[in-house]
Amino acid sequence: MMRVLYVLLTYLLAPVVIAMEGWKALWSPDYRGRLGQRLGFVEPQPAPGCVWVHAVSVGEVQAAAGLVQALRQQFPGLPVVITTVTPTGAQRARTLFGDTVRYCYLPYDLPGAVRRFLDRIQPSVAIILETEIWPTLYNALGRRRIPLVMASARVSTRSVDRYRRMASLFRETLSHGILIGAQTPADAERFEAIGAAADRIRVTGNVKFDMEIPAATIEAGRQFREQCGVSRPVWIAGSTHEGEEEAALAAHVLLQARHPEAMLILVPRHPQRFESVRALLRKRGLSFAQRSSGEIPAAAQSVFLVDTLGELQMFYAAADVAFVGGSLVPIGGHNLLEPAVLGMPMLSGPHTHNAQDVAELLLQSGALRIVRGKEEMAQRIGDWFDDPEQARQDGARGRQVVAQSRGPVRRLVAMVVPLLSPTDVRLAASSES
Repeated sequence: MMRVLYVLLTYLLAPVVIAMEGWKALWSPDYRGRLGQRLGFVEPQPAPGCVWVHAVSVGEVQAAAGLVQALRQQFPGLPVVITTVTPTGAQRARTLFGDTVRYCYLPYDLPGAVRRFLDRIQPSVAIILETEIWPTLYNALGRRRIPLVMASARVSTRSVDRYRRMASLFRETLSHGILIGAQTPADAERFEAIGAAADRIRVTGNVKFDMEIPAATIEAGRQFREQCGVSRPVWIAGSTHEGEEEAALAAHVLLQARHPEAMLILVPRHPQRFESVRALLRKRGLSFAQRSSGEIPAAAQSVFLVDTLGELQMFYAAADVAFVGGSLVPIGGHNLLEPAVLGMPMLSGPHTHNAQDVAELLLQSGALRIVRGKEEMAQRIGDWFDDPEQARQDGARGRQVVAQSRGPVRRLVAMVVPLLSPTDVRLAASSES
C-alpha cells in the first residue's frame, strides 16, 4: 500500500519537477537536453550486459573513479554506463573517463521512465554510490533479477528517523536481494534498522579513501604555484556556498594584516554562482584575477577566482592550507579527503554531517581544525603560515589517515564479481580480444 501511495505521489509531483527542469534549461545551457534522458529515453546499449554505476554528483563521481578503474582492469571489455543527476557530475565523469565509458542521466523514479531506461541499457549489475534510495527503480531491478549493490553506503542519524516514518516502503525497497556495502559499522546498523536484511550487509568502508589524484594534476598545480610565486603564502577555499565566500574574504582581509602577500584561491561550488561571486569581489573592492580569463594573479591581486569546472584538485595542489566548503553553512560539508591525500592541513566549518566519520578521523589525527567564523579562520591559517613545519606535520597526519583506511574498492569489487554471470565475463574477454 505504501509503495502505491509513493508512486501516486511521484506522478502528482512529476509536472512540477518537469516544469522546474524546463525553467533551469531556460537559464543554464548545462540543463538543456536532459529531460528526455530523465524520462528514460536514453540511447540503447548495442547489446545486453553492462555494469551500470550511478554517482549522483561531482563528489560521488570522483569517488567512483577507483571502482570503475578496478572493474575495467579486471574485465577490460565489459561495457560501463555511468549515470549522474547533476550537469557538473556529468562533466566531471567525462573529464575522468573520456570515451571509455558511456554517460547519461538517471531517470526520474517514475514507472515508465524506469522501464524505458532499463530496457535500453540492459545492465547485468547496478552499483549505486553512497545512499540513493529510489523505491520504483529498486523494485524494477528486483523484478528483473538485476543484482544491485549499494556501494560506500551510509545513513545519517537524522535520516534514520525519516526512513522509519515510512518503514514499510523502505523495508520493501531494500528486500529485493540488494547487497549493501556500508561505510561504517554504525551505517550497517542503521540500514538494518530501516529494513535491510542483516545477511545482505557488509562493512566495506568509504571508497573515497581509495582516491588517487593524478600526478599530472598535482604537477599542474605546482606549476601554477610557481607562476604565482613559490614564497607567497597561499590558501584555498574550495567548494564554497552562499555565505561562505563572504566569510572567506573577510578572513582573508584579517589574514593580510599578518601576511600582506597572502593569496586566496576561491572556488565556488556551483557555476551559476560565479557571477554573483565576481560581484561580491567587486563590491568589496578587492583586486582579483580569474581562471576563465587565463590570468595569472599579479602580486597586487590577492584573490584568484576559479570560475571554471573540474579543476579543484589542481588548485588544492597549488595551496598551502585548505578550507573545505559546505561546512560553515548547513550543507553538510564536501570532500575532506582531496586535500588530505595531498598532505594539506585543513579547516572546516562545524557542519560535517555528510561525512562525519571522515571528519572525526581527521580531527583526531590533528590534520583538521573546525572554525566557526572569519576570526577563527584567519587565526588558524595565520598560525600555519607562521609555522610551516607544523603545517607540514599536520598535513602529513591527514595523509596517514587516508593511507591507513585504503581498501574499500578492493572489497567492493569482491562483492560485484560474483554477481557477473559467466556469459558477461566471456563477452568482456571476447570484446577485448
